[in-house]
Amino acid sequence: MEYFATAGGITVHLCDSEDHPQKAAAKPALILLHGYLETMTIWNEFAALLEHNYRVITLDLPGHGLTDYAPAGEDGKSVNTMEFCADVIVGILDKCHIDKAFIGGHSLGGYISMMCCRLYPQRFEKLILFNSHPFPDPEEKVADRKREIDLIRKGKLELLADYSIPKMYHPDLLRKNDDKIRETLELCETHFPEGIVASLLGMMVRPSQEEWLKTTDTPVLMIGGDADPFIPLPVFEKMQADYPKVQFVLLPGTGHLCFVEAEEETYQQVCSFLG
Repeated sequence: MEYFATAGGITVHLCDSEDHPQKAAAKPALILLHGYLETMTIWNEFAALLEHNYRVITLDLPGHGLTDYAPAGEDGKSVNTMEFCADVIVGILDKCHIDKAFIGGHSLGGYISMMCCRLYPQRFEKLILFNSHPFPDPEEKVADRKREIDLIRKGKLELLADYSIPKMYHPDLLRKNDDKIRETLELCETHFPEGIVASLLGMMVRPSQEEWLKTTDTPVLMIGGDADPFIPLPVFEKMQADYPKVQFVLLPGTGHLCFVEAEEETYQQVCSFLG
């Protein structure tokens, strides 16, 4: 069931796989958060597999798709901080009458998922990070994001998407995933340009989750690709060494979208982890 709800003071576009209270109560809830420049539709095929065993909730993150973004602060800037986004997610859980849920996030969605578990540990039972990491933006990444903001404010959001989205996929899988790439690009027309800017600003100031990831009692599964251009293999392998409490899965022959590029393998890993 697709609808709009108010959470965190903004209007949120979401989809709930269950529209009957008794059915919803019978399944554990799993909320999935998409990445930068995506919408909730990135999960459609993967969520359809999970709906047999879980109540799956997807949503357009603040500033993306049909969801509003953070109101301007005293400085006049709208910033989708990870804390603000976490408050929105918990507000959605309240709207859906969910006390506890599993949570998974792709890339940006992973940053928000970690903040959700950090701020509201009582609300989230397990965490899945799809092609994500706990590090803050280094200086060179901040510079990249500033350049992206400049392009967006010049009316070049679609040009930015045309360049960025295909890079997420393994080069050998581009033709196989052509429909998904085209769908993601077309839906970029629904984004609020200033909402995407607010998300870029939020990522630029997000805190490190490194210490939290080392000490959290929340069970964590991290799934990555050996050809992910945004999380190179040496970085993934170092995380495996640095975070012994985290369960790691590396999917060969995949890029930055493991749940699209290796759908069945990712599905099996998620089900095994969640139980």
